[in-house]
Amino acid sequence: MYLLINTLATFIQIYTVLLIIRVLLTWFPNINWYNQPFAALSQITDPYLNLFRSIIPPLGGMDFSPMLAIILLQLVGGGLQAV
Repeated sequence: MYLLINTLATFIQIYTVLLIIRVLLTWFPNINWYNQPFAALSQITDPYLNLFRSIIPPLGGMDFSPMLAIILLQLVGGGLQAV
């Protein structure tokens, strides 16, 4: 059981880093999201981010959904590490 929880917590940490990289890369408008490795990163992170984008629409041109997505991942990861 410990191995499963530890593996899931590690996956959450890696996925959080991928989300942060995805958000930071959106600051560069000249990135073509159809070329590799950006297309792979987009395919990995967008399904999860789209869940939150449907809840929180962009406000004033700013997309706050990644912030909520990362906070939720951190809460779940922290809960797993507490077990």
